[in-house]
This record gives sequence, structure tokens and C-alpha cells, in this order.
Amino acid sequence: MNSQPHLAAGWDTSRIPDQTGKRYLVTGGNSGLGFECAKALVAKGAHVTITTRSEIKGVAAMQSTGAQDFLQLDLADLSSVRTVASAITQPFDVVFLNAGIMVPPFTKTADGFESQIGTNFLGHFAFAGLIEKFVTDRWVVTTSLAARMGTFGDQTKETIKNRCLGVGKYWPWASYGDSKLADLIFVNELERRRVARGYGAIPLAAHPGWSDTNLFKQPTKQNPLASFSELVASKLAQTAAEGALPLLCAATFPEITHTAFIGPDRYFGLKGSPQFTHGKALAYDQTLATNLWQVAEELTGVAWENPPHA
Repeated sequence: MNSQPHLAAGWDTSRIPDQTGKRYLVTGGNSGLGFECAKALVAKGAHVTITTRSEIKGVAAMQSTGAQDFLQLDLADLSSVRTVASAITQPFDVVFLNAGIMVPPFTKTADGFESQIGTNFLGHFAFAGLIEKFVTDRWVVTTSLAARMGTFGDQTKETIKNRCLGVGKYWPWASYGDSKLADLIFVNELERRRVARGYGAIPLAAHPGWSDTNLFKQPTKQNPLASFSELVASKLAQTAAEGALPLLCAATFPEITHTAFIGPDRYFGLKGSPQFTHGKALAYDQTLATNLWQVAEELTGVAWENPPHA
């Protein structure tokens, strides 16, 4: 694989080229990283569509970011995913698969999936598969440093499926780590399939480091230190706008020609400016990727075996 182009130190939104005429879709555009991405792209002239789970949040986010459209999408419900996907009839240059949840109490999605992997990975996997032919340039998938905690046990299809279905003991952080490892595996496997099958858009992964977003504002019995974490994050973490920079760089840096992983460049990836980075070795394991992909297709009912693009 060819090396990536040089990414100058200190990359920020001032480096984003004019985006007039380009179309973006951002899942989870009403807060945090998605909100900051939408706002920055609109400021550069892009047409931005955001997704939110409620109409009220969608309208408010459009007014705050300047986004031109919103779609009411619940990634924890495949019927919503299919409905929204079927409403997309015009191409997007870039789609951000960004919305997510972090360390909630044990719950299941409308389709019986453990809520974190169901929302963070399976919902996006299905949505992306259904709209693949409408994405012309790039996918930008938000993962996390927590992917380093992901393992999927022995990595067999049975174990992966059980994790997706919430079978066995639930530890919120382990499940979150699995969901974010799944996102990174998805990017790397999609790149293999892009090359082999002729899919159109380049898949890219990005992580925000330690950023002060709404994910830290969910105190629960499963996450009793959330209030403390929120306080610490507000004092020590970088802002959501800073955390969004790796995502924006992945979406707009013009010389990227194949898959990459972008994250902050300082404090072991916790903070700083965007740089090219690497995930843990397991994120590139092709056997695990094949097993995860097959389980995802089985559980969601969405197959990616589209013919090559003309």
C-alpha cells in the first residue's frame, strides 16, 4: 500500500479548502463532534445534511450549525435505518458515520442488539450498506482510543454474535471498546472490498482523542463516576471543536487516496493536531474482519455484495 501524503503539523479548519458544491451527511449532527463538523463544513460553503433522533433536535441543530437539511434517524432501530436510507436519492461526496453512545446501562436496541454495538457499529454498518451507491468520495468513521480495549474474545463468529446480542456478562467499557474496535475493523475490511469489488468511496477512520463531548454527561449506575469524569474532562480534555479536527481532516484533506486512520498527535493520541496513526494489530486481522462482516450482514439483513460501479 502506498504511503500517505505529508500532513503538516498544526492542521486546523483554516486548512480546509473551499467546499462550495460539495455535499456532506453527518450522523449525530446535533451535538459534540458531529455538530462541530457540520458547523465547520457549512462555514466553508458545503451543503450539509445532519441526522438526529428527534425532529426538535434536528431543527435546533440546523439553526445552530447552518446545516441545510436533517434526517430523523435512530441507529438503534433498523426500521428507521431502512426508512431514512430509502429516502436518500441524491449523492453525497462524504458521509460521516459518527453518532454513538458510550457506557450506558445494559439495554438492547429495537432489534435485540446490545445497545452500544447496535448503535455504534451495526446501525452504521446497515445504513452505509444501504446508501453505498450514493457516496462518491469518502466515508469518515468515528472510532475511539477505547478500541484498544476491544477484543471480541476468541474472535469466532459465535462469540462475535453473542457480543452483538448481549449474551453473557455485561461490562460497559468492554462493550464500548468492542463497538469502537468494530468500527475500525469495518474501515479496514471495507477498504479491501473497495479495491476488490469496485466500491466508490474511500473509507477513513478518525478518533477525537480525549474530547469534552456529551458522552461524558451520562451519569448512571453503570457509570457512577460520570459526573466526576465530566468535571475532569471539562478541565483537562480538549474541546469538541478540537476533537473534531481529525474527522474534518479525514473528510477534506485532498491528497488522501486510500484508507487511513487519523487522530491527535500528542499525549499518546489524547490531544493535539491531526496526524496519521495506526490502530491495534487486531484491527487489521483479516479473519476477525471476515467473521465480523458476516455476522453484521446476518444480523442486520444488509448485504454489501453490490456489483462494481460503472
